[in-house]
Amino acid sequence: MNTHKSEKFHATTKTEAGVCTVYLRGELDLSVAADFRLVMEPLVGDTGLDLAINMKELKYIDSTGIGILLSILKARHGMNVKFTVEEVPPQIQKLFDMTGIAKFFASQENSH
Repeated sequence: MNTHKSEKFHATTKTEAGVCTVYLRGELDLSVAADFRLVMEPLVGDTGLDLAINMKELKYIDSTGIGILLSILKARHGMNVKFTVEEVPPQIQKLFDMTGIAKFFASQENSH
């Protein structure tokens, strides 16, 4: 299990049964985007593992965080490797719905 955290953002990875899950906690915004990218970069290109992001403890995400998620989705889709977003809190799901990106994560989660 790997952990990366700052004052307001925390990411922990756990791999089991062929799935690497990244657990996010706190606030994912421009100020921690570089930290999030550092955590995700080696995982995105690993075609041997399915990738999941668990947002159960994420309190806030801004357009920068959403942009990173979309770039991960695009990269994983291009490699034909599974990427899912799990346990999205209601306030973040509402933002995903309003911006129209919820359908991309939902359809990706149901593929494979």
